[in-house]
Amino acid sequence: QVHVVESGGGSVQAGGSLRLSCAVSGDTDIAPCLAWFRQAPGREREGVVTLDPYGRTRYGEAVKGRFTGSQGNAKNTLVLEMNSLKPEDTAMFYCAAEPGRVCPPFIPSAFDFWGQGTQVTVSS
Repeated sequence: QVHVVESGGGSVQAGGSLRLSCAVSGDTDIAPCLAWFRQAPGREREGVVTLDPYGRTRYGEAVKGRFTGSQGNAKNTLVLEMNSLKPEDTAMFYCAAEPGRVCPPFIPSAFDFWGQGTQVTVSS
């Protein structure tokens, strides 16, 4: 069993910042790739950032330069710092994990383990 738990999120005005955290626990003998995805109403789930076991990150085009993913203080944690938020960033944000030392591309079906999601709302 692998458990993925998100925290953070909330509401902020445009231009503001928010911080999300993701913690993965359980049977993680193989260091996992961690990722954040987001999904707005009526839209497909979109990749935000991946973090591989070597600390390398990859970002979705819509968030480059504004969002930063990093390893948290604890093992198998991923922190997402979101700056210069825009109303179009409003979405449910989901953390995902996939065993392996190479992160899959931003394809939701490539990730086996998911959290319940945390809402981010940006008002204009």
